[in-house]
Formats: sequence, C-alpha cells, structure tokens
Amino acid sequence: MKTLFTSICLLFVLTSFSQKKILDHKDFDIWNTIKNRTISPDGNFIMYSLEKGERDNHLKIKDAKSNMVFEHERSEKGKFTYDSKFALFSIKAWTDSITEMKRRKVKKDKMPKDTLGIYNLDVHSLTKIANVKSYKLPEKWYGYVAYYLEDIKVEKKKDSVNDKDLEKDKKEKKKKTKKVGKDNGYHLVLRDLVTHAQDTFKYVKNFTFAKKGKRLAFTTTGQDSITKAGVYVLNLESNDLRHIYGSEKAKYYQLNFSETGKYLGFVVDADTTKVQIRPHQLYLWNEGNISAEKIVDATSAPVGYKVSSNGSLSFSKDETKMYFGLAKPPIVRDTTLVDEEIVKVEVWTYDEPLLYTVQELELKNDKKKSYQTVIHLNQNNKLVQLATTNYPNVQIGNEGNASFALARNPKPYQLESQWTGNRANDYAIVNSNTGEIKKVLTKLSSFVRLSPKGKYAYGYNPVDSTWFSYNITSGKRIELTKGKVFYNELNDSPRHPGSYGAAGWTNNDESILIYDRYDIWKFNPNDGSNKRLTKGREDKITYRYVKLDNEKRFVDNNEKWLLTTFNETNKHSGYFEYNPGSYKGKQLLSGPYNYSTPIKAEHDKHVIFTRQSFEEFPNISYSDLSFKKQIVISDANPQQSQYNWGTSELVNWTSLDGKELTGMLIKPENFDPDKKYPMIVNFYEKSSNGLFNHRKPSAGRSTINYSFYTSRGYVIFNPDVYYKIGYPGESAYNCVIPGVTSLIEKGFIDKDNIGVQGHSWGGYQIAYLVTKTNIFKAAESGAPVPNMISAYGGIRWWSGLSRQFQYEHTQSRIGGTPWEYPARYIENSPIFFIDKINTPLLIMHNDADGHVPWYQGIEFFVSLRRLGKPSWFLNYNDEPHWPLKLQNRKDFNIRMAQFFDHYLKGDPKPVWMDRGVPAIEKGINQGLELMDSEDEN
Repeated sequence: MKTLFTSICLLFVLTSFSQKKILDHKDFDIWNTIKNRTISPDGNFIMYSLEKGERDNHLKIKDAKSNMVFEHERSEKGKFTYDSKFALFSIKAWTDSITEMKRRKVKKDKMPKDTLGIYNLDVHSLTKIANVKSYKLPEKWYGYVAYYLEDIKVEKKKDSVNDKDLEKDKKEKKKKTKKVGKDNGYHLVLRDLVTHAQDTFKYVKNFTFAKKGKRLAFTTTGQDSITKAGVYVLNLESNDLRHIYGSEKAKYYQLNFSETGKYLGFVVDADTTKVQIRPHQLYLWNEGNISAEKIVDATSAPVGYKVSSNGSLSFSKDETKMYFGLAKPPIVRDTTLVDEEIVKVEVWTYDEPLLYTVQELELKNDKKKSYQTVIHLNQNNKLVQLATTNYPNVQIGNEGNASFALARNPKPYQLESQWTGNRANDYAIVNSNTGEIKKVLTKLSSFVRLSPKGKYAYGYNPVDSTWFSYNITSGKRIELTKGKVFYNELNDSPRHPGSYGAAGWTNNDESILIYDRYDIWKFNPNDGSNKRLTKGREDKITYRYVKLDNEKRFVDNNEKWLLTTFNETNKHSGYFEYNPGSYKGKQLLSGPYNYSTPIKAEHDKHVIFTRQSFEEFPNISYSDLSFKKQIVISDANPQQSQYNWGTSELVNWTSLDGKELTGMLIKPENFDPDKKYPMIVNFYEKSSNGLFNHRKPSAGRSTINYSFYTSRGYVIFNPDVYYKIGYPGESAYNCVIPGVTSLIEKGFIDKDNIGVQGHSWGGYQIAYLVTKTNIFKAAESGAPVPNMISAYGGIRWWSGLSRQFQYEHTQSRIGGTPWEYPARYIENSPIFFIDKINTPLLIMHNDADGHVPWYQGIEFFVSLRRLGKPSWFLNYNDEPHWPLKLQNRKDFNIRMAQFFDHYLKGDPKPVWMDRGVPAIEKGINQGLELMDSEDEN
C-alpha cells in the first residue's frame, strides 16, 4: 500500500512538472527584446540592453567568456570608447514612475531628466552624471566625452546675511542669467574620462569633434564678459582654446571639421533683422589661422543663388575640397496682408511634374533644398557649383577626392511616375574643377552609383534587365550581364524585374561583384569578361558577401571573405569562408536556423552574431571568424521553457493551376496527430523563407502572433502565393485553398474551425477569398481594398502619391487602367460580390492610414452591414496603417483573439462583439469582458 501511495505521489509530481503554461496577453510584458547589441573595438566586451515588454531597459556588459562584468537597470543605448576602456550609456527614469507623474499632471520641465552612466572597464567603477540631454564620443580617438546639461543647480551665496538679501540676489541673478534651453543653448561639459577633469562651456548651441584629430568645436550665444559669443575651437593636444569668429546674436549652421581637424567650416547668419531672405555666409577656418575667413556671401555666390543653411557641409578625405550647399532665394511673402485678404486655394494642374499632394508633403524639404557646391582649398578657394536646377542631385566620388561627380535629374519623368511607379532619372558627369556637365545616361529607372574610386558609374537597367558600367574617363558603356539572367527570376508583377544586387567592387575598382539568384560573379567593368565565383545554383544555395568593416570601401582580394548561405529548398542558413585567390571555400556553419549578419570588433577578428529558429530565441553569440568555438552571451528569455510553445515545418502541395507550392506549418509543442486542431491561415505573398524566424510573444501591429496562438492550441498555416498578372484574387484562391484542403486531408485539422487573417495586401486577398469560399469560419481582414476601382483613384497619404501605379505595375497586379481592363477591376473587387460572403468578418482600418485609404474599410463594412452579415469594424483613432501605440496594439490583439476564440473554439462572446462600444463609451468602457453563456442566449 505504501509503495502504491508513493508511486501515485511521484506520478502527480512528474505530471505537475511536465505541464507547461499557456501564453496569455499579460505575458507580453515579461518577454525581453535585445536592443543595441555592440562589441568593444578590442573584441573583449559585449554590451546590450534587455527591453522588457517594450518598457524599461536593463543594460548588461559581459566579457568574452560570457561572465557578467557590469549591469544596470533602466539603462540603454550603450557605446564603447574607441580604446575599449569605457562604456557609456543613458539611464532613464522607470516607465511606471513617468506614467504616475503624468497622471499627477507634472509639468514637462519638472519631469526626470536622463543620467549619463560612465563605466570604467579597467577599474570597474561607475560614474553617474545627472541631467544630461545628450552626449558625443570622438569617433576615432579617445579619452573624452562631451555632453549637454539640461540644468545646473546654483548654490546659495554664502555672504547673504538674511532672507531679504538672498531674495534680492536671486532676482538680480535672474535678470542677468539666460535660461538654459533650445533658444539660448545648453551648458556643454567636456570631461576627461581618465582624470575626471572637466571644462564647462555655457550656452552652447552645437558642437562637434573632429573624426581623427583631437579637436572640439562649438558655438555659443555667450554668457558673461569673459566668454564672447561665437565659434570656438579647442585643441586638446595643446589645450589651446581659440575664438575664431564672434557675433553677438549670430546663428550658426553646419559646423563640421575635416577628418584631421585641420579645417573647420560653418555657415553664419549675423543679420539681426527679420528679412525673409536670410544673408547666410560661408566661413572656413584653417588651423594655422587665428580667425575664420569668409569664403562666400551674397555678393560672391553664383547669380541667382545664396549660401544655404541646410546644405550639408563636408570635406574631402584628402582635405583639398570643402563641399557646401547653395540655395535659391525663397519666395517672399507679403507680410502686410491680414488673414481676410489672403486667398488659400489649391490649384492642381494636369501636366505639372508632381501631384499637388506630393508637393504638399515635400514642401518642407523644398524650402530647405540646396545644391551641392565645392570650394577648392588648394586653388585659392575657387568655387565650382556641381548641382543646379537642371541637375539638382549630385554624388561625390572617391570620398570627395574625385575630379568628377555624378548628377541626376528626375524632372522629365516625374509626371509619368504617377502611374508607372518608376523613379527614372537622366544622369550627367560633372567636372568638379570646371563645372562642365556632360549628359551620359537617359531615363534610367534604377539608382546609378559611382564606384569607390570614382572611375565608373554603374547600375542596373530594369528595362533590359541588364547591369552596366560607364567609364567616366573614356565615356565607354559596357552592358555587363546582357543575355544572362541577373534579374529576379520569380518576378510576378506587371513591371520589369529588379536585380539581386551587388556585393561591391574589388581593389582599385578592378572588378565589380554582382549577384544572380544564387551566386556571386566577378565582372571586368571595361570589357564585361566575367567569372562565377561560387557554385550555388546547382544545389539552390544562395551566397552573399558579408561586409565586416563598414569603412572598407573595397572587397579585398588579398584576404578571405565571409559569406552567408541560404538553402532555398530546406531554408537552412549558415556561414561560408571563401578564398578569392584559389576560388575555393568551405562551409563554416549551416543548419536549421536563421543566422544574422555578424558584427565584427573594429580592431579584432572576433564577432557577435545570433541564430534563431521558431523554438530558439536569437540570443547573442561570440566567436572568431572560424565559428568553431561559439560562446552564448545572452539568455534573454529563460522563462520560455516554462511555456507551451510550437514547432515549424515546411509543407508542400499543388495549386489549382498545377504549380508546386511551399508553405509554413506551425504546430503546438504538444501536438498530437490523432487530435483535431483549429487552424488559422495567415499569409501575405511568399513567407516560407522565414521558416526559422523566431516569433516572440508580443503585441503585434497587424498580424497574429504565432507563438501565442500555437501555445493556445491553434495550428498556423502560412502558404506562399504566386500570382498571374491581371488575376491577383484568383491567384490567391488557387494557391491558398488547395493548401488548406491538403492539410485537412492529413487528419489533424478541424475542418469546421478554420480561420483566416491578414493585413493590407493580405487583408485584400482575404476579402476576396471569403466571396469565393465558405471554408473559413471566421476572418480578420486588416486595411483591405474591397473596391479596386475607387482605390485606383485614391492617394497614399503618407507619400502623397497616386495609387494608380500600384494597380498598373506593382503589387495589386492588375496590369492596366480601369478603362483598359474594366472586367479585371470588377472581378478582383470583393465589393461586387459581398452578397456571397457567409464568413463572419473582423475589419481593422484606422483613420490616419497613409497607405490604404481608410474609406476602403468603411466601404467594406457598411456593405456587410447593409446585408446583415456578421461583421465588426475597428478604427484606432489617429493611428496609421497599423496601430503603433502600445495600448492600441494590446487592445487589437485581445479583440482579435477573442474573435477567433469565439468562432473557432466556442468561447463566449465578449461584450464588444455582442453590443459594440457606443460612441458615448469610447475610451471608457472597452467591452472586453466575456459574456455569460446565459446572456448570449
């Protein structure tokens, strides 16, 4: 008897321990995301933050053996110094404390400010500096940090004899002291990280470090009789502070050093009047000079142009050229008019290059438009204008050192881009010494670039699906890939296929490396001769180059390359080592995971990277470039092991038109093939390459969370869809429905409890499907287009673009206009077949949607309502194409789960589905409570 009792107890214990939790919405708040992962330049330390539930961050620093070196709560955005001796980061207030202060109506200027944390990795000490607005570290040298203080506390004067004297002192000080802030500037502190010595410069408006030279420049509005307003340069090697320009109320723009700090350029507006055409002036300081020299002003600028305060100011790598922007004078407004005299009317013109809605959104940029210009510092500061109104956009070659620039002009093709969707340009070569312009390429609808040394212009021409090179010196153009397949082989849109991209150029512009679907090819840009470097096509493995050093301009033929691999058949990925000298290589890693692009230490051969699968979170790992010994650094979500999760696999079936198809099937972790499971179909276009993507529990903005639903006993099916031009709805039906029936035939899907969910293009396809089949018991259609005719004439409000191109040439795939193909528009528009819908629908479409006009969702809903079809419409006020605010995303996920649980699992209806949420209750009663079964009846 005792033995039997012991066995029962043991069985109870084992059963209790074997049972796992089921994910619920509240669990989203305990899941961590890794943010801002970085490796120190010497490769010895790894820093990252864990963000819990999209709220507070917890910063961690570990060594190369994964030992904890330091951690700090409420901390984020960590950076290492160039010498790897210090780690700096921002310390925030607790999110909950901020929320409570907002609840108490605490004023913005009384809210907690950030604290700067400085951790010494040698002596393991932490320094905290309060009230820091922002900070900068030198990019290529070390020893200092500069930061803005938002507030400096002033101590009481010790010689005040009584309260009246103290109050008088305060009043006098208030009269004399400028308020720290955006208008007057902030107090800038320069701190020596080793000695802790620091200097404070008051009322600083902007500052910058030189990239390599130990120089700091800043502008100040001045604060006392000792320090004057103006521009200062501090040489940190000699501790020499120079006031190189001064003007009491001047404004300064584009403060920037040359790489070594030898030169400093900036733009000045010293005019204190309110003239609309600001008299900006360009200044240059040379390290050998006491003061900055005026280079360009209104009298010396090219006719019809003025110095721009918005144009980027930079120097060539060799420090022989300074680049800045010129601008056209603004249109002057008559400021004497009152509101009653001003006519505000929009005039839309049929043949102007840009649609008025685009012009409105571009208005701010147009007012700031500048035209790149060069000053030759070794030619007596000669000015050459590179960009003009005819060719407004310019690329500079060879890090600014080149004698030629590449200019482009989109204007001749802007009108037709309304319906083609192509951003075509004419291209010209500009001589940076003379300003001479030579047109070389006409109407190219892909972006043309300069090779690293500036010897060639190159790009991909979609019209003839060919990569080309253009020799700037000889003017010779070579069609590199003519007659070869370097275009997207799977293109199924009514437009010219795009390319697979390029890896870059080898040393000294000797050759260009171009991708086809699987391999890397080397092309000679002068004659088009080529060689395939990898052997991926035979096994359907895609090879891609990994750029480990962001400052390296060439793919070095003298060292081994790291490549990523991706197996198109089984979706495995990995890393590959390639020797360009022998044209051979070896696989370093490969498996049923999604491997990230490694991040290499700047001064060392070690990298950090992640691997992930549906079951495995992408934790940070550390290794050298052999990947033989991998050390896992982070363990972001150990709690995952306590929850019922899921597994992912590929499934195959045949479409109704005979095409072999692939999709993802996600099953619950405790899957039993003898049971019947409810299933949700979720799809967009082609997603199976993401088989090994991890899906952590989170409040997504537009789609079901796979791990959440599989944990709760659902099977998820995501089918790939291939499209026939002119028939996108039918194509979706032909691919999705046989995929669903093939799974039903396997025996573990409950055919009476299948739902479907998708957003945007996915939402449209779902709206179409439910007019053609009753196989789905419930459907969620987010931001759908039920009426392609009305949508064709709509506007994408985030960009101002007409939606015409989308139907004629891109995703919607109709292939022409409504007057060319009226039947196609009708056949693909669910609005004309809504009477055939028998599936209950949840629609989410927000009133600030800038992608799909939200009246499309309204058209869909009111038509369903007219016919008495069970349907619900969610509009998250002031949200765009998807809800972005956390509270709204959480709400959407709860409502969607309640909707599917009711129809597919038989759970009680929530109140909002039974009686809605009346306008008078919006924001007060959400209606998320589940109804009693008696109330439902």
